[in-house]
Amino acid sequence: MNHDSYSNDTISGILNSVKTIAMVGASANDVRPSFFVLKYLIAKGFTVYPVNPGQAGKEILGQRVYARLSDILHPIDMIDIFRAPDAVPAIVDEALALDPLPKVIWMQLGVRNDEAAAKAEAAGLQVVMNRCPKIEYGKLSGEIGWNGVNSGILSSKKPVMRGGFQSFGIRSK
Repeated sequence: MNHDSYSNDTISGILNSVKTIAMVGASANDVRPSFFVLKYLIAKGFTVYPVNPGQAGKEILGQRVYARLSDILHPIDMIDIFRAPDAVPAIVDEALALDPLPKVIWMQLGVRNDEAAAKAEAAGLQVVMNRCPKIEYGKLSGEIGWNGVNSGILSSKKPVMRGGFQSFGIRSK
């Protein structure tokens, strides 16, 4: 797959199919990007499991924090990685040891590891690199336009309501 650009259909397909997300590198610090992405995804109705060994056993935004992916006792649809690119191979290996396997490995803005992506794709997982699900959700749902940002998407379709605070969900075809 070409990881330099993703179609809106690919991203919306992922975000519409995912229900549970493990966020590796979640922070309890409320000024860190991982904190407000966690808060946003929870508000949109996703079940998010924070993963941070330094915070394991504590809570972030009312969610129990886990030390590693294997500690989460529920199936995970997507792994959202807020770690440096050199940490990604070990995270992908841990994700590939899960049963059932997640559907998606998502690497945050500035995070790209082509070798780990190829390994995940060879195992049948979808991979997104150097993107933020919060930004993509906001763009595809039209919410980003509420702040005056041009999302580049025009639609006359009425948004479909989804659970969560002020959430219209992502438009489908």
